[in-house]
Amino acid sequence: MLTFVVLGLLFLPQTVSRISAVKCATSEPIPILHKYFQSGELTIAGIISQIYILYDPITFERHPYQELIDDFMLLSQNYQHILALVFAVKEINENPQILPNITLGFDIYNHYFNPQFTSEAALKVLSTHDKFIPNYKCDVENNLVTVIGGPNSNIIGHIATILGIYKFPQLIYASASETNNNAEDAFFHWMFPNGAHQYRGILQLLLHFRWTWIGVLYLDVDSSKIFVQKVLSTFANNGICFDFIKTIPDIGFSNQLHEMAERACEIINITMESTANTVIFHGDFQAMLNLRILLRFSQFGDVPVKMKVWIMTADVDFTSIPVQRSWDIHFIHGSVTLAVSSKEVAGFQEFLQMRNPTLEKEDGFLWDFWQKLPHFLRNTPFNNSAGDEVSFDLNGELVAGFDIINWVTFTNQSFLRAKVGRIDPQAHSENVFTISEDAIIWPSRFNQTHPLSVCNDNCLPSYHKTKKEGKPFCCYDCHPCPEGKIANQKDMDSCFQCPEGHYPNINRDFCLPKTITFLSYEDSLGIGLAIAALSLSFITALVLGTFMTHHGTPIVKANNRSLSYTLLVSLLLSFLCAFLFVGRPNAVTCLLRQTAFGIIFSVAVSCMLAKTITVILAFMATKPGSKMRKWMGWKVTASIVLSCSLIQVTLCTIWLATSPPFPELDMHSAISETIAQCNEGSDVMFYCVLGFMGFLATVSFTVAFLARKLPDTFQETKSITFSMLLFCSVWLSFFPTYLSTKGKYMVAVEIFSILASSAGLLGCVFFPKCYIILLRSDLNKKTHLIKRIC
Repeated sequence: MLTFVVLGLLFLPQTVSRISAVKCATSEPIPILHKYFQSGELTIAGIISQIYILYDPITFERHPYQELIDDFMLLSQNYQHILALVFAVKEINENPQILPNITLGFDIYNHYFNPQFTSEAALKVLSTHDKFIPNYKCDVENNLVTVIGGPNSNIIGHIATILGIYKFPQLIYASASETNNNAEDAFFHWMFPNGAHQYRGILQLLLHFRWTWIGVLYLDVDSSKIFVQKVLSTFANNGICFDFIKTIPDIGFSNQLHEMAERACEIINITMESTANTVIFHGDFQAMLNLRILLRFSQFGDVPVKMKVWIMTADVDFTSIPVQRSWDIHFIHGSVTLAVSSKEVAGFQEFLQMRNPTLEKEDGFLWDFWQKLPHFLRNTPFNNSAGDEVSFDLNGELVAGFDIINWVTFTNQSFLRAKVGRIDPQAHSENVFTISEDAIIWPSRFNQTHPLSVCNDNCLPSYHKTKKEGKPFCCYDCHPCPEGKIANQKDMDSCFQCPEGHYPNINRDFCLPKTITFLSYEDSLGIGLAIAALSLSFITALVLGTFMTHHGTPIVKANNRSLSYTLLVSLLLSFLCAFLFVGRPNAVTCLLRQTAFGIIFSVAVSCMLAKTITVILAFMATKPGSKMRKWMGWKVTASIVLSCSLIQVTLCTIWLATSPPFPELDMHSAISETIAQCNEGSDVMFYCVLGFMGFLATVSFTVAFLARKLPDTFQETKSITFSMLLFCSVWLSFFPTYLSTKGKYMVAVEIFSILASSAGLLGCVFFPKCYIILLRSDLNKKTHLIKRIC
């Protein structure tokens, strides 16, 4: 209150002219029975309230004054507002540095929380003391400087209607109205921070504790209606849902309580049966009085009062009337409220203890002051006696923050308001909202654990939220994440894919790094195939060595010795080619593996075709007069092998020139693995190479099958037919198996097909001949050869 008084003195003139007082005769209006006056050359008016009235509707059967005032109710705690003004005036008068040679007084009227008495009080401050002639003063003392009003903003707003015309500065200790655009509002100074900061603080409080399912009770007053209509929508946009939003009647200012009891019981039933553990209570100064009456009504309806976490705005104070002193206050235990930041004023407690009612007659009138004060107030900060800086913004609202207060009640019906945090709109963004959770005392039914206020249980990790039809968005069902996706936090709106190179764990609540897999020499499969390839290569080398050792024998020279050597070398290379497929793919192996395989196999299959054609030509050349004899010789077989091989080399060259294979990491084919593989570059060219090889194999098998009954040496055509049948069978089964597998198993299928088909050619064509060379040398003679042909 000392701050309010200082605001009225900042531009006080250094001298005030003194004129003899003149007495005027006036008539008495309907009296304001509760007032406090102290004379002075300059006067500060106070239109505040410590007492309210119960009244009946006016019936015009009696004098309006007799009908209006039915009974008085005392709000004893409001007396501190009056004493604060008295203390401030005392401090100023005793300090010669503030108002030298000038006496400051005050004129305090009780407005009874009633618009009629508020208007009358505003007119009285414009009149001579103890007279009621507005706008006429016959006493030059007690000149009005400023008016202090509070604590109800809805009632105090009526002051501006009258005093705004006279441009008196008005200091209001209540929350500001919705707009400050009227001309008279320019002289209003609200000793209350901008309400938007308070509402943002409440929202941050809800989000901090994850209270997303709440209820709202509000008093049937203008400020609360504005809160519901314009502010709650921003709460919803930030994820807050409301189980109920109910208004409670202004019970405290009517004696028609029986008419409101049914409505009150309905509201308290909804509140107590709600699953929301957090309730916002919005109202003005005396709203707590109404809430306590509301809860009192619940006792008559046998409604158990369930402990809730009440969040109350800074306007709400713990007001009560005498009859409520014995009522239980435990319902507010653990509640959290906001309060305008403040500090204790030095000397005020001592002043209260030294109060002596007999000295009140010495109080004087307030002094008058007329200056262009509003502009200065909004641009000049100053410090109050507590050391706090006081300043106003362009709307005349106090530039300050809010304290977060925790209410703690005791069994003796006393309570404590402990500061547990702060909302400071002027601080850096990270310090705007601060709170000490460990210092908060929660309602007793929560056993000092963090209360939850949600519509339903949280969705655990690995689950995501799905909306419930017909319910607010805070009410939802929980469904498990689909395969391949995770939810690693509670209450996730949707599941998401793991980043590249990771995969979901079995619970689908965490991502694990994928292992890079390929057919390596460390795998049993890779080792087995490598050993098989090496063994077959060694066997092929032995067969080749055997043939070269016995190159002059009839069985080696029969059916073109050069073709046999070429076929053996190509088979050896095909076995060694398998090693290009084992190990981690790189640029070189990706370029060579398919092209080398295609060319080598084309040479091998073309050799088989040339062998078959050689048998056919040899048989036809033995007939008398046959012209086929001129086609006999190495030129035909060489042309077949070279032409077929050249076609395959051409296809591979085009492939490498246009879209060569390259190494890549396949992160999508397997859930838990990243496959290191060769991208073939062009699938068309890859299947063209395989298709040409298949074409050669089909032609070779067909020719050999047709010539299978020819009387060739050592049953060559039958061996070729069976070997090509085996070759074609292996590669026909290769395609569906290859296309249905992924990763290293796909590579293993191709290696197996290479080894199996090559081994089939080696075994079917050369093992019978090796048997004769090594074990049946008696059959390896020219006479036997001639006999077989004949």
